[in-house]
Amino acid sequence: MEVSYQKPSSQGYYGSFGGAYIPEMLHRNVSALRTKYLEIIYEDGFQNEFQDLLRDFVGRPTPLYLAERLSNQFGTTIYFKREDLCHTGAHKINNTIGQILLAQRLGKKRIIAETGAGQHGVATATVCALKGVECIVYMGEKDIERQAPNVARMKMLGATVIPAMSGSKTLKDATNEAIRDWINHPDDTHYIIGSVVGPHPYPDMVARFQSVISEEMRKQLLEKTGSELPTHVMACVGGGSNAAGAFYHYLDEPSVQLIAVEAAGHGVNSGLSAATTQLGKPGILHGSKSLLMQTEDGQVVEPHSISAGLDYPGIGPLHAHLFKSGRGTFLSATDDEALAAAFELAKLEGIIPALETAHAFSALKQMKFKKEDVVVICLSGRGDKDLSTYMENL
Repeated sequence: MEVSYQKPSSQGYYGSFGGAYIPEMLHRNVSALRTKYLEIIYEDGFQNEFQDLLRDFVGRPTPLYLAERLSNQFGTTIYFKREDLCHTGAHKINNTIGQILLAQRLGKKRIIAETGAGQHGVATATVCALKGVECIVYMGEKDIERQAPNVARMKMLGATVIPAMSGSKTLKDATNEAIRDWINHPDDTHYIIGSVVGPHPYPDMVARFQSVISEEMRKQLLEKTGSELPTHVMACVGGGSNAAGAFYHYLDEPSVQLIAVEAAGHGVNSGLSAATTQLGKPGILHGSKSLLMQTEDGQVVEPHSISAGLDYPGIGPLHAHLFKSGRGTFLSATDDEALAAAFELAKLEGIIPALETAHAFSALKQMKFKKEDVVVICLSGRGDKDLSTYMENL
């Protein structure tokens, strides 16, 4: 039987990574999700509402843009999948719309979320406002400071933003607080996880909602190049939701190289990094088994990245499997390399990317392309939220 990279096992494993490692208090919630999510999200009524909102509210399909000046620089053909043009400025809203529709069908009246860069928080607050649902967003105190515009957006949209004060006061800690909240409110609350992490079925569910990215890419490439298949798809990876969406419909197409770019921070071996595949070992974090940066005795190592969305000590189980199996190529870019790539892209193509996305652009310099190659980069978010960081480095 042919194994598909797309679909985890019935227990939620991609190879040896995945599963659901959760406290007893959450078993009922996670079990209800696991047994119902596929049935619900493929109902005609759900799909009609989901597709209508993606089209009329989010603004999909997002363009596939031929970056001529960047293509000339690298002597190949480079397209951008313009997720930065989604309503709210990033790919995150594809998933939050899907999950809020699911939560409503499960009878949940209260939504919680975690956020790092703030894009997932804004996307969650946006769909909660759209549907008139209570919204609580947990965000690390450090991230609240460096992503102030997104905090203001969340509050304007009616969300309550609660700072996570423990640990490194970043995404990992916000996730811990959100899980704690869910344990205390299991009956009326749905936790919208923003990435392909967490207990099964979240990694699979989020990947399915984000797979609209690669579904559109195939159609758009066929129209522009005569083939649905590029030679390379590139995306930045923290937890990995934009990469999962960009890779999804190419996972079982071996001719397509999947390039994931992690945050090396001050350098992979500097002690201030978030390059999980290079530094991590198998372990359990936030409800699933994956690769995790940890000490010899299993304590989580604090990650570092200039980009709040990549500042995470683990990686989604699908990506861990792509790395271990060799199906995906994992590169990394430092803070300085990402900054340089962002400034270069702004001047070359008139697009200011999110700092997360800039890591993917930076990795172009590590690649060797042929003239006939067709490279698609998932431009996962726009740089408005990072302007204060960019201004410090002008």
